[in-house]
Amino acid sequence: MTERDADPNLEEPEAPEDPERVLKDVGRRIAELRRARNWTQEEAAERLEMPLKNLQRVERGMQNLTIRTLVRIASTYGVRTAELFEAPMSREVRRGRPRKG
Repeated sequence: MTERDADPNLEEPEAPEDPERVLKDVGRRIAELRRARNWTQEEAAERLEMPLKNLQRVERGMQNLTIRTLVRIASTYGVRTAELFEAPMSREVRRGRPRKG
């Protein structure tokens, strides 16, 4: 008899997370939060005191982030750090400049 058989309330273990997917999802979430504030990447990079190229790499999921950087981004965007790890609304990659409204 396994532990699972003894306690039917135990959940199946989840498959291990893919670090690349997490990195891309965090980047997309950061981009969503930036767009929700109607900030351009240039404005956000300036507020974060981060080179624009680095922010672009973060949003594309190509830049690994330290905890310090995650906390700084969350603070600048006015959210808790944990919110950066929430699933993005879309996993679709947005290309080009936003449409002028």
